[in-house]
Amino acid sequence: MTTAASAPGGYDQSEMNEVLRQACAIAGLDPSDAQLLRGHTNAVILLRKEEVVVKIARRGSDAGGVRRTVEFVRWLMDMGFPTVPLHNTKQPVVVDEHSVTFWTYLPQPEHPVDAAQLAKPLHALHTLPSSAMPVRDHNNLRAIRKSLAAITCLPASSLQFLSRLADQLEEELHHVEFVLQEGIIQGDPQHRNALHSPDGGAVLCDWDTVAHGQPEWDLVTVEVHCRRFGYGSAHYQGFVEAYGWDVVDWPGYATLAAVRELRMITTNAAKVHHAPATQDEVERRVDGLRRNDPQLRWRIL
Repeated sequence: MTTAASAPGGYDQSEMNEVLRQACAIAGLDPSDAQLLRGHTNAVILLRKEEVVVKIARRGSDAGGVRRTVEFVRWLMDMGFPTVPLHNTKQPVVVDEHSVTFWTYLPQPEHPVDAAQLAKPLHALHTLPSSAMPVRDHNNLRAIRKSLAAITCLPASSLQFLSRLADQLEEELHHVEFVLQEGIIQGDPQHRNALHSPDGGAVLCDWDTVAHGQPEWDLVTVEVHCRRFGYGSAHYQGFVEAYGWDVVDWPGYATLAAVRELRMITTNAAKVHHAPATQDEVERRVDGLRRNDPQLRWRIL
């Protein structure tokens, strides 16, 4: 298998290969030409001859959460929603308590989905009948504190700084007045969580973070990704024009952007022990927060 991460999904190479082999045997798929596509969070593997993408949930992931994700995506598919479709097999498959899902492979061009292309499916998601499919409540601060408790790569002074910042932002959130109608949100909408579709549009993917919450959280995530990863203001403005609302002009923007960036940093910091090559970038981002540098360009992990 072609590799691209030191411990994809938190697994060593031989363990990941064995989980893949057993899961594919259950699903009736051939893993002989398996190629690792991504591994920083889940292990995402392409079976090129089968035209199937296999996702092995990150070590320690809740099996119940993976089942709910499959149920949610099936619900989307039944409505004709623009999502990457599940492969037609019974799933998830569980191998030694590790949850595995299978998805239809959509060949992609070299360039990622534009932010403007995210707008249409994201707006459609935000206007779905949220009561029709129960999902968990969105809670960034809970996720941040869970990551802070798991971080082992940062000195105590940095952890104290990040914890104090979380406390400050939690207090600020009490005073934020949301203006959009709450509903279903993707939780992490970005260029790498959407794919080009065969009809020339875009479909959303990676539903691990789907939740019930305020659409402002999704919109600020798009803005953060455009600004921090070098896509530029014109790229973001294309999204604004297509979606029809600019979160930057809303009074709660600064607080939500700060929370979202803190979550991105703490999530990555908690994974450093499985991907030690990312530590320098995590420390660089923390230093940028200390210096209050909102324009520091981040490197994709």
